[in-house]
Amino acid sequence: MLNDVFHALADPTRRILVERLTHGPASVSELATALPMSLPAVMQHLAVLDEAGLTVSEKRGRVRWRRLKAEPLAAAEAWIGDRRRLWNARLDALERHLKSDTGG
Repeated sequence: MLNDVFHALADPTRRILVERLTHGPASVSELATALPMSLPAVMQHLAVLDEAGLTVSEKRGRVRWRRLKAEPLAAAEAWIGDRRRLWNARLDALERHLKSDTGG
């Protein structure tokens, strides 16, 4: 799942769509009007977001709506946070080591 999330977020168009959906659900046509591409191209990007579990599609009447799912983003954020803590600890240890070697 995490690989799918990072793959989906690697594309700038999909990041724009995710950013828009952080403000609340939107219809596919609303999402498409903000992008300089065809509706089928936008729908392909939305399909990738759906496959990664980042969005959910719901049909209301004749309109298809998308909304963001927070769980996959939280998993990616947790993974990044773990890497950040690991590297901060390593850099802190390196700093201590360098200071002890130079007496400073």
